[in-house]
Amino acid sequence: MNIYEKIIGSLDDKREWRAMEERAKALPSEYHNAYKAIQKYMWTTGGPTDWKDTKRVFDGILDLFEQGAAENRKVTDLTGDDVAAFCDDLLADEKTWKDKYRMKLNDTVGRG
Repeated sequence: MNIYEKIIGSLDDKREWRAMEERAKALPSEYHNAYKAIQKYMWTTGGPTDWKDTKRVFDGILDLFEQGAAENRKVTDLTGDDVAAFCDDLLADEKTWKDKYRMKLNDTVGRG
């Protein structure tokens, strides 16, 4: 993997990300705003470290939101009132940046 791919991912990954963002933009505003808020939450609390996991999580959210919008349901009908808990549950089995940094910290201090 060259430095370009490490920083921004492969061109295929960028295309897939852009396609997901276009799907999100096509959602009704309530859903689009919720999707963007969920993204922000996941990035700031330590989302998935791997592109495949990231794609799977966000594709799943988009699938759920597209179906919910088609059925005229509220976002919280799908996520529950505790949207942060919904996000945490989605990431429960994923290796996150927080996990990666925790391991790095423990390894660094453990070597001292």
